[in-house]
Amino acid sequence: MSVAHVDDEEAAEVGDVEKALPSGDFYTGQWCNGCPHGNGKYLWTDGCMYVGEWFKGKTTGKGKFCWPSGATYEGEFKHGFMDGKGTYTGFSGETYKGTWVMNLKQGEGTISFVNGDYYEGEWRRGFQEGYGRYHWKNGNQYIGQWKKGLINGNGTMIWSNGNRYDGFWEDGFPKGNGTYKWPDGSFFVGIWSKDGKDQNGTYYPSDSPTEKFDWDPQQVFLEDLKDCKICGGEKVSIWPSEKMPNWFAISKEKDGKQRRRSDGSLSGFSMSSDFNGGSVSFGSEGISRHGDGSVGRLHLEDSVARGSSLQLKKPPTRRQGQTISRGHKNFELMLNLQLGIRHSVGRPGPALSLDLKTSAFDPREKFWTRFPPEGSKHTPPHPSSEFKWKDYCPLVFRTLRKLFDIDAADYMLSICGDDALRELSSPGKSGSFFYLTNDDKYMIKTMKKAEVKVLIRMLPAYYNHVRSFKDTLVTKFFGLHCVKLTGSTQKKVRFVVMGNLFCTDTAIHRRFDLKGSFQGRTTAKPEAEIDSTTTLKDLDLNYIFRLQKLWFKEFCSQVDRDCDFLENERIMDYSLLIGLHFREVSTPHTSGVSSPTGNGDCENGEAPRLSEDSNDQLVINSTRQSPVSLGINMAARAEKTVRKNDCQVVGEPTGVMYDVILFFGIIDILQDYDISKKLEHAYKSMQYDPTSISAVDPKLYSKRFRDFIFKVFIEDT
Repeated sequence: MSVAHVDDEEAAEVGDVEKALPSGDFYTGQWCNGCPHGNGKYLWTDGCMYVGEWFKGKTTGKGKFCWPSGATYEGEFKHGFMDGKGTYTGFSGETYKGTWVMNLKQGEGTISFVNGDYYEGEWRRGFQEGYGRYHWKNGNQYIGQWKKGLINGNGTMIWSNGNRYDGFWEDGFPKGNGTYKWPDGSFFVGIWSKDGKDQNGTYYPSDSPTEKFDWDPQQVFLEDLKDCKICGGEKVSIWPSEKMPNWFAISKEKDGKQRRRSDGSLSGFSMSSDFNGGSVSFGSEGISRHGDGSVGRLHLEDSVARGSSLQLKKPPTRRQGQTISRGHKNFELMLNLQLGIRHSVGRPGPALSLDLKTSAFDPREKFWTRFPPEGSKHTPPHPSSEFKWKDYCPLVFRTLRKLFDIDAADYMLSICGDDALRELSSPGKSGSFFYLTNDDKYMIKTMKKAEVKVLIRMLPAYYNHVRSFKDTLVTKFFGLHCVKLTGSTQKKVRFVVMGNLFCTDTAIHRRFDLKGSFQGRTTAKPEAEIDSTTTLKDLDLNYIFRLQKLWFKEFCSQVDRDCDFLENERIMDYSLLIGLHFREVSTPHTSGVSSPTGNGDCENGEAPRLSEDSNDQLVINSTRQSPVSLGINMAARAEKTVRKNDCQVVGEPTGVMYDVILFFGIIDILQDYDISKKLEHAYKSMQYDPTSISAVDPKLYSKRFRDFIFKVFIEDT
């Protein structure tokens, strides 16, 4: 066998090869259609190595991955991920043997820690969750329920001295009903609490004679559990899936071979002037500069094609909305809003309990505060005109922020810090305006009085729903307020603070708003004006999304639960908002490539060409590990579809697949089926098919929504 560069003529050969890649990596093994396919060995320049089975350029099947640190994983792979049964041995000697799903421990598995502890049992998303047993080196052991890596639920702790606790736990500590037993047969039964306030119980001595009982249940928290710390384990430095080369891009380099222009620059490869000068280079390839020292635009497709690990300074991104600075018509309103939220969140309150009284949800539970310019006993002086501030059900929303793990200081800093809010360019269909915080964490929406009434009416059910289902897809609400301006207008502006679904460093290349209805459900923009900030609709959708088996089951269950909740609350007109990030985007050969509306030629397997706005949002190092949960940063596959006629609910699959990252959630959940919607239904039913319009009864809406969503999202087989 001869050693050849992958961009030489041998790139198209089939069989056993040895390949030296432009990056300096080396591959030896079976080869087909320009990428590894079969058994092969890949060596990275940083010392990582994989030996095993490949499928179309990705580690799939059985294999072994080795890190330079000495850590190894041996087992099953799928699409580049550690997926299936496998054993990970860390550089410290820590060993996990069990099942994996997309690099995360999931299912049954056993881990032996370097300190001598071990755990065997169930895992979920990389954490101990479900039923399991943890054995400490000192002889203590716990058998029972876990959640997110902590002892949580019903279980038994047995100490090496023979003492034991049987009962309920929360976040690693006894909480609720439980029994503490001694080897002599005596025991304590009661209610347990870490802070000791709610703790009470009864001691029952054994039949054998004992000394006078002198024992404080708080000793369990202060002493007994000191030697029962859960080992966190070592972190994986980089995942095998993050090391996968972009074979399609490498083959493109072979086809084009970087045809050089007469001025010495590279054909089809340039950099954006947004980098503001400085040294920019890609190995020995070189880049030409313009006479003014700037450099041209780097296309997203080209940058991803050369690998997303290029260590460049991230260019300034083109952000949505207009900054509300002095002189803006809503500048004073923004100041009032920030002052009010700082007052509401910063105000001292009682210790929070997740068990709220019915009175906290009372619609009359609202408080007005006057903000004079000179300040008052409870409010600071400010440069704005006098206004009044109203808080709706403040204790409920304060508890919701705790439930959603929102830190009060971070919340105030995001909304009320030195950075101004940004107003989105145009109001929504309802006439509401939207504002984004500078860090993109929160979205503020102005509301009609009717929407406020709906939210307050459904607040008890909403609270119970999001408390019961932490992975709910419905919008997360953090505060409901009103600003009343003084003067002749006496204008009231009501608004709600929500989580921003697309708060991520990952570029969102496509956005879809899906309802399951079809009348008028297409974007009004010409195709040439569609960019990454355009929200496309049902009839624009030209993909189906394939989720891994475990994710798919969880997705279906949660959509059913959320739709049941909305149906019971008589809510309709909601939608599933989807953000789509293409992990590998290629440069199309022709102008007839697939468009966002599904037109164009998709036979060549190209990903859609993205606009310059999408290019500006490129995050060069986009494969870094980020938190993953249902609807947030989920790896999936998108399959291209083609709608053959207007009657098709979902287009026909073409077999063209893209690796994508998905963000999605259910939005616009404050429209009930009121008299205006009933009239809209009656009027439009005379013009169109009643089943195709948005305004329908909540029960029919829920069924139609689910039917459509479960055709768009399918299990990846």
